[in-house]
Amino acid sequence: MKVGALLEYLRDFYPTWDRKLESSLIKQFDLSRDRKIRALSRGMKMKLALASALAFHPKLIILDEPFGGLDPLVRDQLIEGLLERAAESTVFISSHDLAEIESFASHIGYLEQGRLRFSEELTALAKRFREVELTLDGRSASPENLPSTWIHADASAAVVRFIETRFDEDRTSAEIHRLFGDVRSLTFTPMSLRSIFLAMAKPSEARLRKDKDAS
Repeated sequence: MKVGALLEYLRDFYPTWDRKLESSLIKQFDLSRDRKIRALSRGMKMKLALASALAFHPKLIILDEPFGGLDPLVRDQLIEGLLERAAESTVFISSHDLAEIESFASHIGYLEQGRLRFSEELTALAKRFREVELTLDGRSASPENLPSTWIHADASAAVVRFIETRFDEDRTSAEIHRLFGDVRSLTFTPMSLRSIFLAMAKPSEARLRKDKDAS
């Protein structure tokens, strides 16, 4: 079957099929109606699939790992096509390509072993995670009995590092001074989506103890 024949075949299934939009998508994705589908590259097949899905103005678009194995140019074209339809559709994407997702997603959900660990706006998620490093004034640190929102705590000589999962600069600073007193230096570093994912996926000592107690 050729590209044009497939689109013609699909039209009758969808009363809302938009012929003008179809033509626009064909041009945007550089598809030829006379090309045989079996002769298309994986990237071109993805473009055709997306064009056929967008042409009838869907209210919901569900994509599973849509960017795997695609070159950067094709990925950008697919994302651009999706974003242009974002005003009229909800786009649900399941993907491990965190850098790509971070570039355009508005909401993020994280599933781990069938459990939803979090689901929130990406901007809110980015605001509440920070890598924290503090240096004590000439004394060694022993991070014990730390707040449950601090994960992956590590101490080396007078330096303490951890990840704050509920970051609020005033509250976090107050907790640090309560536990460690005056500190020589204190830094809060924003985290990428990939860094947040790795922090959540890697078991912390507190989680390990909790899981052991539960068993």
